Amino acid sequence: MLEVSGLTGGWGATTIVEDFSLSVSTGETVAIIGRNGVGKSTLLELIAGRARWRRGSIKLDGRELGNLQIHRRSMLGLGYVPQNREVFPSLSVREHFLIAQRPGRWTIPEIFKLFPSLSSRKDSMASQLSGGEQQMLAIARALLGNPKLILMDEPSEGLAPVVVENLIDTIKIVMNDGSLAVLLVEQRVDIALDVASRCIIMERGRIAHQSTTANLLQNDASIADLMGLV
Repeated sequence: MLEVSGLTGGWGATTIVEDFSLSVSTGETVAIIGRNGVGKSTLLELIAGRARWRRGSIKLDGRELGNLQIHRRSMLGLGYVPQNREVFPSLSVREHFLIAQRPGRWTIPEIFKLFPSLSSRKDSMASQLSGGEQQMLAIARALLGNPKLILMDEPSEGLAPVVVENLIDTIKIVMNDGSLAVLLVEQRVDIALDVASRCIIMERGRIAHQSTTANLLQNDASIADLMGLV
């Protein structure tokens, strides 16, 4: 579903991601892990079209994204849950859904089944929601676009442990649905290994190591070593 080859880019004149290649199949969840500042979020921003592309190929379902504008990437089937959620404070939950929805598997009734708490807050402004509810809203908004691929950047960041636990359970439901591909950036390695079938470890904008999560789980010490934490 996603084919990235030789991708290089960053912000302004600064190159952060260099010669990066990866693939994600339909129904597969791939996690990107690594220390802070190694380029994980920038990689997602490049795929989404928000960071500065320099060279390389980004193909979604065989279509070259190249220099396409963000909204055109979305129309081709790219969904994005940004690190800071970026919900609209002055819009209600219902208004977010009405703006985002496109025909497909995920409908507003299905979203309310997935996130029951949003159903009871459907007329609340996004600014009135808790951090966990805003994260649910950001994920729901992306799903309602019925993407082929969804990018998730640090979905657990800044949330209380009990909220993270519930949110991860919901994310697993989405991932196990099998109707889309997921590329997940997650600082918490335990979460990444729990939800993904394959993990890529980044270092200085490049791939330092990639493996199935099953292989990584067999040796926790190797993860810290590969991430440069020991």
